[in-house]
Amino acid sequence: MLFLLFDAFGKFTKPEAVIKGTTDLGYPVSSITLLGVILLICTILYAIPKTSLLGAVLLTGYMGGAIATQIRVENPLFTYILVPVYLGIILWLGLYLRSTKLRGLIKNH
Repeated sequence: MLFLLFDAFGKFTKPEAVIKGTTDLGYPVSSITLLGVILLICTILYAIPKTSLLGAVLLTGYMGGAIATQIRVENPLFTYILVPVYLGIILWLGLYLRSTKLRGLIKNH
């Protein structure tokens, strides 16, 4: 979760590395703040116990966009494309470990 907050913060402060990384992926500089807002809202929802499931679902969608972007620019599989997959697994594992409702739902199926 700290990584996601750090990433969102970078989108608000827009250091040169964030601008270069975003434009190298084909996104305009004008989209950086919006991406930061979306990421921050999703991460906050994930951090709040009552909305953590919604946050996890939204962050999964955000990670899906990151995967699609990496595939579109033909970045390497293990060092770029799968990183959002790993983050998604960590997010869901974290939710699974802290949510008795989710554990119960999974155990019942």
